[in-house]
Amino acid sequence: MSRARSSYADLSRDELARLVPELLLIGQLIDRAGMPWVISAFGAEAMTQVAIEEWAGASPHYTRRMQQALGYSPAVDGEGDVVTIFKGLQLDIGAPPQFMDFRYRVDDPQHGEFWLDHCGALLDVEPMGPDYVKAMCHDIEDPTFDATAVATNPRAQVRPIHRPPRVPADRSPHCAWTVIIDSAHPPVSPLPPYYVIEATRAVGVVLDDIDTCDEGASDYAGALLDDFDFAAYSHSALVRMADEVALQMHLLNLSYVAAVQARADTPEGATEICRKQLVALAWTASERIRAALEIPRDLDGALRVLSLHPLLNPVAYVGGQVDRGARTVRVAHGDAHHDGSWVSLVGPGRTTALASALHAVDPTIALDVSGTEDDWTLTVSGGDQPAEPPPEASVMTFTRGSTFEFESRRSLPIFPV
Repeated sequence: MSRARSSYADLSRDELARLVPELLLIGQLIDRAGMPWVISAFGAEAMTQVAIEEWAGASPHYTRRMQQALGYSPAVDGEGDVVTIFKGLQLDIGAPPQFMDFRYRVDDPQHGEFWLDHCGALLDVEPMGPDYVKAMCHDIEDPTFDATAVATNPRAQVRPIHRPPRVPADRSPHCAWTVIIDSAHPPVSPLPPYYVIEATRAVGVVLDDIDTCDEGASDYAGALLDDFDFAAYSHSALVRMADEVALQMHLLNLSYVAAVQARADTPEGATEICRKQLVALAWTASERIRAALEIPRDLDGALRVLSLHPLLNPVAYVGGQVDRGARTVRVAHGDAHHDGSWVSLVGPGRTTALASALHAVDPTIALDVSGTEDDWTLTVSGGDQPAEPPPEASVMTFTRGSTFEFESRRSLPIFPV
């Protein structure tokens, strides 16, 4: 049985080169959409622990997936070098390009440094005070950097040279870190959330192979670049990247869901927190996708945006089918439902996230969802009165990621100094 065609395959190569960094940034904003509800329900200390569990559960799995997809995985499993680690960061929703402006230095295969000339996450958190800055830049980063590195080499250690709170207040770069691989280092083991996510179907989703005959680069096996050049890649490579990045978001969300469920008093309470996260993210994701591809603010444009939205992608995992001609979206039970990913939060009587994604493009759309909890059809039509943004979306006004603009950059190779 053949796999459903990727929703991203209908885009041009130029459109994909613009969309993939947008998807990476949208993935970073999952925390901006989700953590306010965690703080409200469980407090700031619990938010720190949720973030650790969330990233430690998801990032090793999706890091390995991207290594394999783009052909820069270690020749021997578990023996990757610092270049492999740095390449992974460039294609990680935890480090979206420019918004988290990582710069790299490679001394040799076992030694390197990176620093952030601009950290959008820091600029979002600094107004909240030094306690939140310390939680993000110390308490969360220490275990999660190593948890990500374990996907490449368990004897890699990521350690700070300096990091916030910034002294002086305008210190730049915002932080700097060494990465050292040494056989004498004790091997890092995955944290418990890793095994929770390992059991999901999302980890093993099979996506289309990259066509090596397609015009443009098909892998990242060569030199490390200071800025990843999306435009240099082939259409099929960019489609695979887009699907992988969308899957990264699902893996991160599943890890978030598990952490929330472990703390909530009731299943209904956990579901409500996760619903609010999705509604908030759905709005901003649609806004950014629409703007990046210059999609019209009308009914057809809203359906086109929804077809590219992480809520429904990758198709191989979620199974959603958008028919713009019939103005419908059909979603049947599949792997994403089985895992309890975002799509399990929408359906008949549960339309706020779908409305959020659509109304961010065209607020006049009317929508109806019919069917069962895990096999439903969304039908859209023109409405009269424009809908107000959902109250959950207000949490996204506090992040610079909602309005961040990418700039054109020239990519240059990085060689050992």
